[in-house]
Amino acid sequence: MEDVPRIKYKSGMKEYYRRAGIPTARFHMVGDAAGCRAFIKEVGWPVIVKPDNGVGAVATYKLENEEQLDAFLSERDGRFPYIMEEFIDGQINSYDAIIDSRGEPLFETGNITGIAIMDIVNNHDNSLYHILKELPEDTRAFGRAAVKSFGVKSRFVHFEFFRLKRDQHIGKKGQLVALEVNMRPSGGYTPDMINFAHSTNVYKIWADMVAFDRSKMPVGEHRFCACVGRRDGKHFRYSHEELAKRYAAQMRMMERLPAALAEAMGNQLFLAVFDTQEELDAFYRDAVECV
Repeated sequence: MEDVPRIKYKSGMKEYYRRAGIPTARFHMVGDAAGCRAFIKEVGWPVIVKPDNGVGAVATYKLENEEQLDAFLSERDGRFPYIMEEFIDGQINSYDAIIDSRGEPLFETGNITGIAIMDIVNNHDNSLYHILKELPEDTRAFGRAAVKSFGVKSRFVHFEFFRLKRDQHIGKKGQLVALEVNMRPSGGYTPDMINFAHSTNVYKIWADMVAFDRSKMPVGEHRFCACVGRRDGKHFRYSHEELAKRYAAQMRMMERLPAALAEAMGNQLFLAVFDTQEELDAFYRDAVECV
């Protein structure tokens, strides 16, 4: 049970990232208004507030002024602890890996989220993210360091980082900073996307890890695998059918998402693979452009 706080609570994760030499956002445990205002005076607007023990972007908000702060403090459920963090202007990059009983990776990859889940949920936006063709070396290094710091063994993990879009107090543009750890695979259809991107089977790799603490499952050709989740009610340039026909050779899956996933991922799902960043970017443009 002593292992739970460092992986369950967002505030508890920060110490183990720090031990790995990975910077994290400054934070404050939400109490009274005076304490919140003192923290905001230190870090500036906006700030992010979210449950200390939360999943995804549930009940996560970006506060930009005093009015929004007052509304949050008056409406929040006081039974649950909230954490307030300085705002990090970054793109979410992940480290996804299957780790053996010695804490060594049997398989590694990562994804990039084009639109933050918080914004997808709160703004009812489309979702965009993709599995990378090749994992950047700094993501690999931070991921492996976090695995050692958190003492990960015999697990599938999904660690999230921000890659800074501009210089901030926490670091320079392009650097990675910690967001949170998840001792599980990334959600939704991400394991299938990983299989499509790397011509492999992570379900088999994971099962081999559990049964034999090793895997002989090969990893084949590397490509990008994009996920687009379209939100109902938008007037897209290409209909669902037109988009599917336009990218028929690259499409691997398209289906309606159940309500449980639609809030965070959109209503209509498309998964497609691409060899180049340029092809990926063109697909994103075609998928979300509205008229």
